Amino acid sequence: MRAKPFHLEPGADLRRSLEAIAQRENSVGFVLSVVGNMSQASFACPGRQGPTVLQGDLEIITLQGTLTPQGVHLHLSFSDGSCQVWGGHLEHGSHVLKGADLLVGFLEPEPVPVPATNAAAPPVRVQLAVAEHCPWSRRAERLLRGLGIPFALIEPAPGPLPQVHIDGQLIGGYSELADLHGRGALRDLRGG
Repeated sequence: MRAKPFHLEPGADLRRSLEAIAQRENSVGFVLSVVGNMSQASFACPGRQGPTVLQGDLEIITLQGTLTPQGVHLHLSFSDGSCQVWGGHLEHGSHVLKGADLLVGFLEPEPVPVPATNAAAPPVRVQLAVAEHCPWSRRAERLLRGLGIPFALIEPAPGPLPQVHIDGQLIGGYSELADLHGRGALRDLRGG
């Protein structure tokens, strides 16, 4: 893991800023700490249709959750001027008042070993053809590693890269892989 500090200026949208950081870093991570305040907080409470919006001098107490290049999932708690604590899912429209300092931990991709031919080892169900210096290839690798899905790198075939094969079937490239992840269709591929 690598930890990286970020400073948000007055007026910055807290959620949009973290989405931009995750995309710029092109990495999966999580908020380690935050210190700052907001002029407006927009957050989703459980069971309510739309976001709740509060304004004032709001002190951030906690911000936790995950960041990926595809989006963020963050929970916020903060206090108002009378020290009442509020919280929920962080929504767009939460504006920094005087500043906010965050420390974000980014996960470093680790190679997933491909098991040697062994009757006791389960077969690797995902094969990935990548191209050197291809950002979409790197994203596909990071997504699979971040989810703990073992995969084997294979020789690239002609055509768009990366190419993702599951159980011997070509499913497409990075977009198709991300779509399967978004629908929860990759869960049973995780290593054990």
